[in-house]
Amino acid sequence: MREDGLEQAIQAAGGVGALARALGISQPAVSNWQKIPAERVLAVAALTGLKRSVLRPDLYPIMDETSDAHEAAIDEIDVLRSHEYNLLAVLLGRAPTDDVLARLSELQGDATPLGLAHIALAEAAAAADPDALQREFFDLFVGIGRGDFLPYASYYLTGFLYERPLASLRQDLVELGVERVETMHEPEDHIAILCEIMAGLTGGRFATGPGADRRFFERHLKPWAPRFFADLETTPRSPFYRAVGRIGGLFMDIEAEAFAMDA
Repeated sequence: MREDGLEQAIQAAGGVGALARALGISQPAVSNWQKIPAERVLAVAALTGLKRSVLRPDLYPIMDETSDAHEAAIDEIDVLRSHEYNLLAVLLGRAPTDDVLARLSELQGDATPLGLAHIALAEAAAAADPDALQREFFDLFVGIGRGDFLPYASYYLTGFLYERPLASLRQDLVELGVERVETMHEPEDHIAILCEIMAGLTGGRFATGPGADRRFFERHLKPWAPRFFADLETTPRSPFYRAVGRIGGLFMDIEAEAFAMDA
């Protein structure tokens, strides 16, 4: 029997098939859910507009009508960092739906480089054709045989998939208590999955000690993610994904500089 949070997500998305397509997974996979998997909560929240406390109240208890307990209990900067990582996870995990593009077109920013990059992404989203973006996403990250980019730590660090960086990551995920779900077909060192894990670490979803986000970033993102985002920013195929690459690159630099200052 489906939990209420999953039922609300399905209704908000327009059905099981629509939710599956938005998440980039098969319809039978979603049909088999009884509740939203923990690693999918942030993506479903972004896609449907529903609060995490509605989707998985066991993970995100309700504190009041306007905020979740987890966000209220952590530093405001960490909340913003979690949102930024979640944005990257959503955009790099699947092609955006009409609803996601509409939400992205409302992004605002200040005069900082990252703020201006958000504005550029909003403009690219407003001008984007959803069907064209589906094709661009496929060409860039999937392809026939392989896409233009292989967004995996193992590939960027060794030139091959399923290498030592993935094994090291899996060991760290065991220590964090993060389990792989049967419906996940990508290896865990995919950039979208790593960003989703960082969103959980910075957002207080995992019961970890101080500095867990820094250790995870320095081990699994810092060695290769800036190069990936720099490559994506130069793609001639898509203004939309160039804007995503720009945001990712700037944010990786901000994270690295902040952790260096803390050290």
